[in-house]
Amino acid sequence: MLAGVLVGVAAVVTPPAAAEPQTCPPTCDEIPDTAWPASWSLPLNSRYHWPRLADVARPAVQSRFKFEELCRTPRQRDDPRDYAVAAKAVVAHPQGQWQLQAQVLHWRGETWRAGELANQVYVAAVAALRGCQAGAPEYSPSITTLGIDRMAAVISGPQVVRQYLVVNPANGSIAELVLWSAPGAGGVPPVRWPMVPDERVLEAIDAPLCGAYLGSCGS
Repeated sequence: MLAGVLVGVAAVVTPPAAAEPQTCPPTCDEIPDTAWPASWSLPLNSRYHWPRLADVARPAVQSRFKFEELCRTPRQRDDPRDYAVAAKAVVAHPQGQWQLQAQVLHWRGETWRAGELANQVYVAAVAALRGCQAGAPEYSPSITTLGIDRMAAVISGPQVVRQYLVVNPANGSIAELVLWSAPGAGGVPPVRWPMVPDERVLEAIDAPLCGAYLGSCGS
């Protein structure tokens, strides 16, 4: 009987399992490795040989999108990102070279509610980008692709910014990719932006979410 009691106590105090490093669920308390886009699929990889993003990603607190920093977008009260699981990967280069930031945010809980929150953040982000010049008149945004679940934009100004954002309500997640460059010597970035279709880049950051959050997407 004593052995049975001890087993019961051990079962009570056993800590919950952490998230699997590759896939999620059952316990989505961190961003799984497979949620990040492959380095080879990112623009300018042939020039910069981007590292594996999961290796450089760090947890993000009160996450913001890159354009919000440039546009000095006020942070809204009760921002759903305050309680999302989020991680950010940043790859820095000297001024004049292209910099890279990728971000993945995930809301836990019931699928319908997580998807609702992810959509809310996406819609607010599109509106904030459209209003960029209200807070930063030196920047001029141009949305080049806009859909109910994905957006791409070019932001011109002191820095040239390529901003990509996708939302996947089926798994309550958002993925961001942004590359930017400030002019170097002579006022011109040394590496010309490649002619890459928006949809190719958007799909590269969206597709991994289906594999990372198992069972969230159809075949």
